[in-house]
Amino acid sequence: MIRHLVLFKLNDGVDRDDPRVVEGVRAFERLGAQIPELASWECAWNITDRPVAYDYAINCSVADRDALVRYLEHPAHQAGVAIWQEISTWVIADYEI
Repeated sequence: MIRHLVLFKLNDGVDRDDPRVVEGVRAFERLGAQIPELASWECAWNITDRPVAYDYAINCSVADRDALVRYLEHPAHQAGVAIWQEISTWVIADYEI
């Protein structure tokens, strides 16, 4: 099993109520039901306000590396990524659990 974590930092001048952010959140909220490779799916806003904190997070798991590739290449995932690329930067970690 592989855990896939992504932490998003909104770009300067981009707020949570920006229509692009709202669209990006909606796109990611739907992924759990759209991508069969996902064994688990969570996404949510950070609830703390610290200088090192990121704004939004994805936490999901897939069965193996092949499933991770299928998830990453899935059109619904790619559509969500395209939105977030315009409004944020992010860091990821993929590790075996």
